[in-house]
Amino acid sequence: MARSNFSWKDRIRSFSHAFNGLKIVGQEEHNFRIHLVAAILVIILSCLLRISRYEWLAIILSIGFVLVCELLNTAIEHIADFICQEKNPSIKKIKDIAAAAVLLSSLMALLIGLIIFIPKFLSMSSLSQFF
Repeated sequence: MARSNFSWKDRIRSFSHAFNGLKIVGQEEHNFRIHLVAAILVIILSCLLRISRYEWLAIILSIGFVLVCELLNTAIEHIADFICQEKNPSIKKIKDIAAAAVLLSSLMALLIGLIIFIPKFLSMSSLSQFF
């Protein structure tokens, strides 16, 4: 492929493709919307509990990791369906492994959330007995 010169127009166009991908996933993928709602709830909870800067970093990275895994899983599923429309054990294996990446990232995000939020809830409940 021939190398082309830098073009702002091409860079802007690449962003529009990326935003279109987010729009497609947001409209078509139920699991992505579920993860997005969970992310919004976690962000609201984080604001209410006034988590630390480092806790914010962990939350933001966890949310991003889950959403990126969900995007990649969706892309892999679409490629697999394009390649082979009928049931195929190899395609199923590929899809299952991609889905496992989403599951693992979600479980890690849940664990990080529990590590951050449980102590805050416990300290709130222990203080409430004095009031």
